Amino acid sequence: MSNSTIIEQKKQIVQEIADKFRDSKSTMLVDYRGLDVAEVTELREQMREANIDFKVYKNSMARRAADAVELSDLNDTLVGPTAIAFSNDDVVAPAKILNNFAKEHEALEIKGGVIEGEIATLDQIKELADLPNYDGMVSMLLSVLQAPVRNFAYAAKAIADQKEEQGA
Repeated sequence: MSNSTIIEQKKQIVQEIADKFRDSKSTMLVDYRGLDVAEVTELREQMREANIDFKVYKNSMARRAADAVELSDLNDTLVGPTAIAFSNDDVVAPAKILNNFAKEHEALEIKGGVIEGEIATLDQIKELADLPNYDGMVSMLLSVLQAPVRNFAYAAKAIADQKEEQGA
């Protein structure tokens, strides 16, 4: 393979990673060094089921991609064995899956992440992981939205009742 072909391939990989950083709602970086093959397989399956793209890239390429999308502060994290989880449709899922997995397998270490295009601290990632999943969030949101309507209905009825009493 010629040098220019290799350079071209590397450029394509950097572009691919950059696009994933740009398109994903959340991205998690983990150190998977201590996991055995079975554990890595289990983690990959959980990721796949949640529609999360989970891959190991060369750090040098991931760093170039991070620079390209103005996430250069991630470069300190892109050291040593790093697997990257990209999620395009669920912000919470990668943090939740990885956090739960890390509780059961101490060898997995969450190193950092990007949430909605902003570099996140480990505390923020933990907070994100503790949020309810999408369905849970929707039901919470609905109950919040319904509360004022319910209160308004009670208030309207109370006023109507009051008017009736006054009119009687």
